[in-house]
Amino acid sequence: MKCRHCASPLHLDFIDLGFAPPSNAYLGLDDLSRPELYYPLRVKVCESCWLVQTEDFAQRDAFFNADYAYFSSVSSSWLAHAQHYVAMITARLGLTSASMVWEVAANDGYLLQYVAARGIPCLGIEPTHGTAEAARAKGLTVEEVFFGQQSAAALRNHYGLADLIVANNVLAHVPDINDFVAGLATGLAQGGTITLEFPHLLALIIHSQFDTIYHEHYSYLSLLAVQRILAAAGLRIYDVERLSTHGGSLRVYACHQQAKQASSAAVLNLIDEEISAGLNQAHVYRQFQQQAITVRLALTAFLLEQHRAGKRVLAYGAAAKGNTLLNYAGIDAVLLPMVADAAPSKQGKYLPGSHIPILTPTELIQARPDYVLILPWNLKAEVMQELAVIAEWGGQFVTAVPKLQIIKSTVR
Repeated sequence: MKCRHCASPLHLDFIDLGFAPPSNAYLGLDDLSRPELYYPLRVKVCESCWLVQTEDFAQRDAFFNADYAYFSSVSSSWLAHAQHYVAMITARLGLTSASMVWEVAANDGYLLQYVAARGIPCLGIEPTHGTAEAARAKGLTVEEVFFGQQSAAALRNHYGLADLIVANNVLAHVPDINDFVAGLATGLAQGGTITLEFPHLLALIIHSQFDTIYHEHYSYLSLLAVQRILAAAGLRIYDVERLSTHGGSLRVYACHQQAKQASSAAVLNLIDEEISAGLNQAHVYRQFQQQAITVRLALTAFLLEQHRAGKRVLAYGAAAKGNTLLNYAGIDAVLLPMVADAAPSKQGKYLPGSHIPILTPTELIQARPDYVLILPWNLKAEVMQELAVIAEWGGQFVTAVPKLQIIKSTVR
């Protein structure tokens, strides 16, 4: 395999998580009687441009189809994040009813609903039918296409150029990252801004967040790599912010290379930090496998200990990161009999690989677990607040990443 950005040969291994089914391929009852498709889950590092990337074994249509079960609006904290962003960016860019906003990977309209509420024309671009329909139900205009240079040209011709293109947590999901970024440049007005949010590779390494690796995430991004990829498409990063979302993310602001936006010192400062941390040195990447092994063994030991002691451990959050963790650790319904999730699209189904049943939060509370393993650790505070009632019978919360931690609940 060659690098999906610069086509250099890939020799440096980052991590091998064995074989796993796609993390969002939730199963129905009938599916449990059929063969389940597994793919290798391996990640390589390009030593030319430092793009960290999965080996390609499956097409994107296998992941982002009509049954795609991730709906952004299920998370109240993510809705608040989107609302705050819209207020901020509207003021920063001076967006008005004469502006045009595109959102790539608009999902269920979780963000554009706040843009539309301000009277700003907007367009959602979303390839998965179920989430696109949910966005349309909010009164939003959505085009069901995979985004790239060709589709961007068609959208530009039909809707006009965008003053703002929003692309939250999608850059990592595209197999042809060069075509995707070329699409951003194609759709952007000359004085316009692109904002990209993505989990920061540096945080992933520091905090052992290997569970954020799954087939739908083709790339794991540093500012070093993203700056180079955008520059190849004629785009310039002029500002960057750190975010707490997804365990540590970046928000990048980009424009056309010759646009008037002044460059912030934050860009060079973060590049310097990444270089100081060794993100352009092979040895930093080689040590990551052992970090994952340490997390895996600690979780397995905890679950075995509680099982032998007759304690009941249930999980919350049928998230993709949880599926990576459970499949890598070899955990199934023997040690973890149930996972609860607030998303109706997942309830009544089973986790891919582990086949753990997905039930409602109410059913989890009724089961009175001794421990609740929070799989989407980035939503830990939100989950602990929603399930604080477990303190009534001495229940405790557990997270596995970056290390096993047991947290006592407190009654509301």
